[in-house]
Amino acid sequence: MGFNCGIVGLPNVGKSTLFNALTQTQAAEAANYPFCTIEPNVGRVAVPDPRLEELARLAKSAKTVHTQLEFVDIAGLVAGASKGEGLGNQFLANIRETDAIVQVLRCFAGEATHVAGSVDPIRDAETVETELLLADLESCERQREAAVKRAKGGDKEAKERLAVLEPTLAALSEGQPARKLSVPPELRGAFAQLQLLTAKPVLYVANVEEEAAATGNAEAERVRQRAEAEGAGFVIVSAAIEAEVAGLTDAEERQEFLESLGLETTGLTRVIRAGYALLDLLTFFTVGPKEARAWTVRRGATAPEAAGVIHSDFQRGFIRAETIAYADYVALGGEAAAKEAGKMRAEGKDYLVQDGDVFHFRFNV
Repeated sequence: MGFNCGIVGLPNVGKSTLFNALTQTQAAEAANYPFCTIEPNVGRVAVPDPRLEELARLAKSAKTVHTQLEFVDIAGLVAGASKGEGLGNQFLANIRETDAIVQVLRCFAGEATHVAGSVDPIRDAETVETELLLADLESCERQREAAVKRAKGGDKEAKERLAVLEPTLAALSEGQPARKLSVPPELRGAFAQLQLLTAKPVLYVANVEEEAAATGNAEAERVRQRAEAEGAGFVIVSAAIEAEVAGLTDAEERQEFLESLGLETTGLTRVIRAGYALLDLLTFFTVGPKEARAWTVRRGATAPEAAGVIHSDFQRGFIRAETIAYADYVALGGEAAAKEAGKMRAEGKDYLVQDGDVFHFRFNV
């Protein structure tokens, strides 16, 4: 798995249309009325990476396996969702375990009726953020009640949880999202276990009309400025165009269509790139005659941690990682030539994974 993200937004902002297009399914019904998504929808897509195709070609791999990106689409949120308004609140639990929040913001006029009666992406962003924050506040209050009872009985874990819950509740009560909290290293594990929605990094997707897909518009610029101020991710996408692209099966026809609109890549590719940057993710590869496969780790991961992504035994019995940089692998025409040229390195437990590393892991359990 590359990473997974929860797609949130108000009704009729193009959220489900975008989900359908990105996952190339019709799992989420896109319709011109609120709450058309009444069940959480999950879709997985292959993360496009031309490097993997090139490695597979050079190694004559029988199979190519891309890393996966998972989208979780929930019902449109409205003001009061955290108190039971609309249908959004009951599905918030489905995105508590995701890596990031993708917030779709409507930046076009169009015919679909906006739930608030007018187009204002900043207002919409604040509405969604408020509902996520209120949901977190309610969750933390429940967790504190339980932790207080256990702490009185001497439960060490409960005391640690209280140490992180108290400052978190204070911040949330003041309208501050959990991601802005400075959490001491020794409490980060307990903080992560709270599974707070507002602790997750945010990727804003400005959904624009077709004519603005390449350049954006004034509303999208407002969203970009908000994202920049928050340190959030930002992507311009036209869900309508993505829906058309999803219907084109011929790769060459798809590329011609994108270029005619002034676009180099699909919205899916741009969302993935922004997501990888937001979460600071790297891709490494394993390559052989049976398969070439892409894997994802966070920047700063060690070689044993990368091995553990493949199988826990690889990490537990890690001996060394035989490593070739992607550029060397391709420039020299494959593993054998790279090894002969002295470009295969033996790396130990402290080696930090670099984007594009081609690994053979040696282990013993």
